[in-house]
Amino acid sequence: MAYQLTFDDPGRDTNTFYRRTLHVLSDARVPFLVGGSHAILHYTGIIRETKDFDLFVRRSDLDKALESLALAGYWTQVTFPHWLAKARQGGDHVDLVFSSGNGLARVDDAWFEHAVEAEVLGMPVKIAPVEELIWQKSFVMERERYDGADIMHIFRTCAENIDWARLMQRFDQQWQILLINLILFDFVYPSERHRIPPHIAGELLTRLQGELDAPPSDERVCRGTLTSRAQYLLDIGQYGYQDARIVPRGNMSPEDVVYWTWAIENVD
Repeated sequence: MAYQLTFDDPGRDTNTFYRRTLHVLSDARVPFLVGGSHAILHYTGIIRETKDFDLFVRRSDLDKALESLALAGYWTQVTFPHWLAKARQGGDHVDLVFSSGNGLARVDDAWFEHAVEAEVLGMPVKIAPVEELIWQKSFVMERERYDGADIMHIFRTCAENIDWARLMQRFDQQWQILLINLILFDFVYPSERHRIPPHIAGELLTRLQGELDAPPSDERVCRGTLTSRAQYLLDIGQYGYQDARIVPRGNMSPEDVVYWTWAIENVD
């Protein structure tokens, strides 16, 4: 459902819009977590420009969030039913994220149980847990966007505070992606490799060796689509590989995949 914008104040600055959004959701008692550049700032100290505001919500809380924002005069829309909604006023907008573009990183109760209290724009809020932030960002490997540097900076500043066992549980069957990031960290910061618990990489390397020693899988599947919605379409459409995003392997429906693919060239 979409709601039309009911008012616009051209004199409003973006931070005022963000603060008002936080107030609206808080007053409506909608649980949310702050992500995006504000979470990166909290965990790494890195300041960067941002054109939007990322808030994580449970899918079960999304309708209430959109309703409360619409009543406050925002234009709202469920942009992609499998992971993202938006709310706008004028040129400012906020992303309401309840999963990830590949359908894997669904926002569940654990996000809130392990969230970190912080202050954003002068307001007390909760920040998305560092483990979930790493988990979600690890699958962003598009030609136009790669979040690996964010993960490296998070490892550099937060390695001792990461719940590594929980992080490994999050990656689950996609554990190779975590191993890739650990190897990259060793390459990027050779003087910091000791900060990653050795048994983490050791366990993952043992799993890798087990796969290398085993016969190739009989399942003709391409898991590249979990990291890029565009760059592996040839493998699915022409080479006959199964798409790892689609149930039962993943969490997306064929319709979700079609819409998400269509939007590559048709969404801002």
